[in-house]
Amino acid sequence: MSELDNPAGKPRIWQVGALCRAIADALEARFNPVAVRGEISGFSRAASGHCYFALKDESGQLRCAMFRRAAGLLDFAPRDGELVEVRGRLGVYEPRGDLQLIVESMARAGQGALFEQFLRLKAKLEAEGLFDAARKRELPLMPRAIGVVTSLGAAALHDVVTALQRRVPHIPVIVAPASVQGAGAPGELVAALQQLYRLAGQGGAALDVILLVRGGGSIEDLWAFNDERLARTLVQSPVPVVCGVGHETDFTIADFVADLRAPTPTAAAELVAEPRAVWLGALELLQERLRDALQQYLDRQSQRLDQAAGRLGRPSGLVARQRLGLSAQAQRLRFAATHALVQRRRDLQQLGQAWPQAAQRGLTAQQQRLERAGLRLQLLDPSLVLQRGYAWLTDEQGHTITRVGQTHAGQALQATLADGKVDLNVAPRGT
Repeated sequence: MSELDNPAGKPRIWQVGALCRAIADALEARFNPVAVRGEISGFSRAASGHCYFALKDESGQLRCAMFRRAAGLLDFAPRDGELVEVRGRLGVYEPRGDLQLIVESMARAGQGALFEQFLRLKAKLEAEGLFDAARKRELPLMPRAIGVVTSLGAAALHDVVTALQRRVPHIPVIVAPASVQGAGAPGELVAALQQLYRLAGQGGAALDVILLVRGGGSIEDLWAFNDERLARTLVQSPVPVVCGVGHETDFTIADFVADLRAPTPTAAAELVAEPRAVWLGALELLQERLRDALQQYLDRQSQRLDQAAGRLGRPSGLVARQRLGLSAQAQRLRFAATHALVQRRRDLQQLGQAWPQAAQRGLTAQQQRLERAGLRLQLLDPSLVLQRGYAWLTDEQGHTITRVGQTHAGQALQATLADGKVDLNVAPRGT
């Protein structure tokens, strides 16, 4: 349309669809193909396999679509907050008139150099045996205390504490704070771990396991956990270490060195904290089993008692079996009882007659034994020996003199005779 056709200089009136197509053509001619760097926001994957999200930075936001063919070529799982570089073509989604970027490829921003460093360090530590399964330890079944290393302001700490409070509120949690991102983070993480190591070594805190946790992020955000000094510090831990850094698709050197890797911080807490309800349920099950076992034991003993009673005979059965012969037995019993009574009476009379004689004989025998013992005792009386002309010599202290060698000239002695005592002096030998 020329100015002669539009003398008033009015703007051209477009059809909406035609204007959208014109804008799309202008974008195609001016910008495409285009590469954009930004942070993923609102990422979603439709059932068709197409992905929809937005790229944003501090000054703007751009809608993006990535169709199934391109999405199938990704070597990682995109997520919100991740910094990426995409290549594609700008266009206009005509049904809504929205500007959008059709993404044909995507890569983590800055991944190349950092990833190469990660691979080199991983190969070095693996060659030294730091990743060997043989050095990994089993987690304690019932830890007495749990250590946590993370940032005090991190959402990961909230997730871990919430999970532990829900599952094992009776177990104390010891938090050693440290930065989890930035240049100083590796040193702070090492210092925090060593602080918990000292507690575990003292034994007072009864620290049995340590959680090293952080939320998700880009490779740059998680780079502190790829530090070689941190890896070697983890190997020195006196107790098992569970590493829960990032999301399920994130892997760091700390994951490989730790005794166990958890896909998320919450999962790390759940791995070391069997719910109290589970233990209570186990105790109830054991109680039920004990009660059943006791009941079964009582049943078996009752059955044995019944069997023993059956062998002894049931009164009703005995009555039934003996009923036919009861009359004959009763008659026989009367005669037997009378005969037995007469016999017992006769035996009793005989015993009554014989008992005094037996008692007298026993008494006489005991008196004779007593007299013999008295006679032997009299024969041992020292006075009888003295009456036969012997004397009993003692010194002034009352010590018995039995040998010449116990005396000396002039020594005073005392001789005990049958009818008294005589004082003596020892004469010199040879006189």
